[in-house]
Amino acid sequence: MQDFIKNVIPSEMNNMSIEIDEFIELYNEGKCELVDVRVPMETKVWQVNFGLKIPAPELPERLDELPKDKLIVVACPKADRSNMARTWLAAQGYEVKYLSGGLLGLMDALKGGMAKKIKI
Repeated sequence: MQDFIKNVIPSEMNNMSIEIDEFIELYNEGKCELVDVRVPMETKVWQVNFGLKIPAPELPERLDELPKDKLIVVACPKADRSNMARTWLAAQGYEVKYLSGGLLGLMDALKGGMAKKIKI
C-alpha cells in the first residue's frame, strides 16, 4: 500500500493511462491484457471479442484470472469506471493502466480496415 500511495502524486498522473496506439502495440506483442470492466447488460449490446470480460463489481472475486506477468489495461466505454478499477487494482499490487479514450475510442480506431492493426 505504501508504494501505491507514493505513486499517487501529480507527476505520476500521466502513468495511469495508456493511449490506444501504445495499447495496440503492447497487446500485439503479448505484453498486456485488456480487461473489459463493463457489466453484462452493456456487453450484450456490443461486443469486444478479445480480452477478459470481468465486470468491475466482480474484480475482487476474480483476481485469479488476471495475469501477474503483464500490464493490465482496464477499459469501459469512456474512462470513469476503468479509472476506478485501475485505482483498486493498483492498490492490490497490479501493474495497471486505464485505456485513454475507452472502448469507444478503441473501436473508433479499429473500424473498417484499421481492424487489421490488432492481432486477435
